[in-house]
Amino acid sequence: MTAGPISGASVGTRGTRARRGRGRLGALFAGAVLLAVTACGGGSEPGPGPGTDEGKGSGKDSTAAQSKESQAVVTIAPKDGTESVDTSGDLKVTAAKGTLTEVVVQDGDGTKVDGQISADGTSWTPARHLAASTAYQVRATAQDPEGRTATQESGFTTLTPKNTFLGTFTPEDGSTVGVGMPFSIRFDRGITNPADVEKAIEITTEPAVDVQGHWFGDDRLDFRPETYWKAGTEVTVRLGLDGVEGRPGVYGEQAKTVSFTIGRDQVSVVDAENLTMKVMRDGKVVKTLPITTGAPGYETWNGKMVISEKLKETRMDGATVGYEGEYDIPDVPHAMRLSDSGTFLHGNYWAGDAFGNRNASHGCIGLRDVQGAWDATAPGAWFFDNSLLGDVVEVKNSDDATIAPDNGLNGWNMSWADWTA
Repeated sequence: MTAGPISGASVGTRGTRARRGRGRLGALFAGAVLLAVTACGGGSEPGPGPGTDEGKGSGKDSTAAQSKESQAVVTIAPKDGTESVDTSGDLKVTAAKGTLTEVVVQDGDGTKVDGQISADGTSWTPARHLAASTAYQVRATAQDPEGRTATQESGFTTLTPKNTFLGTFTPEDGSTVGVGMPFSIRFDRGITNPADVEKAIEITTEPAVDVQGHWFGDDRLDFRPETYWKAGTEVTVRLGLDGVEGRPGVYGEQAKTVSFTIGRDQVSVVDAENLTMKVMRDGKVVKTLPITTGAPGYETWNGKMVISEKLKETRMDGATVGYEGEYDIPDVPHAMRLSDSGTFLHGNYWAGDAFGNRNASHGCIGLRDVQGAWDATAPGAWFFDNSLLGDVVEVKNSDDATIAPDNGLNGWNMSWADWTA
């Protein structure tokens, strides 16, 4: 234990002449101590060497084994510092001479990207696309056959799109809707990669129910369960469209969560032959109202129709639906839209005694009402006040065909097999 100071004194002999004398004394002192140390140890057996059993695990062989580098090689693409990375397909993590044990990918806010390590442990792939214009950090760890780990890190930034698309959806966030309301989203650009877009929209429900999407053309995607929603169901939609390439060079930019609640169960059945509408709650008739439907040549569609819009008063001009000059009513009361092509269920103050007696409309379903929509006791007002967006109106016994599933929110007119095909 005296060797340290002696060594220091020896270094001091490189100094000035005045220190050379001190150096000689130091050297003599060091020799004396060296003899003393030798005498102390001379009468003992030598300690265990590295080659003995007692030396294993605590000698330099153990330290050397621990200091060996892992043979596992982790590769991250894209390389560190890369910019304008594509949001899909470019991020890859692989391991050679070992297996991946952990891969963490997250943005600057700490939001992680879900992914999965392959069964053989040699690769990791993200579960979905990345967001656009976003900086990501990757940290991946692999282990070699001897249990030694190797870690690699990388950072990159995704591309900023020159062209984007948006989706307009219904129902609104936070709304309470009827049992027939689908989640419907219409895009402002035609989508040529529908599977990628649909994958980016996640729907969860409480209680759980299977919800599937169906495309109408290349710009509309609706989601619904096999049968009408159960009253009280809570629906959450996560729009993860930011960074999705909907068509070549055109990327989504929406990252939004939408929630809505299914209200009470109301389905109204219109009998175009008997001129009645039975309003049912939870399968029980709560009110029967006299109606009028489409006159001969203007028959009302058959089928299941969903209320998609409510207007206390609105103008109805025949010119907008191909009936130029046949009618133009500026103040139609209590109007509820059932189709994109102009079918409404609405109050009517001009049809006289038609309600319950004859079909007199241009295809709409009419209920007795008053001009100005002021009488809350009128059938038109009562039904308006007791209806939600998403309530279902089922029409039967009309001399017309069944309404097309994409004419309004009326996908219920498709079988489940066709919907999911």
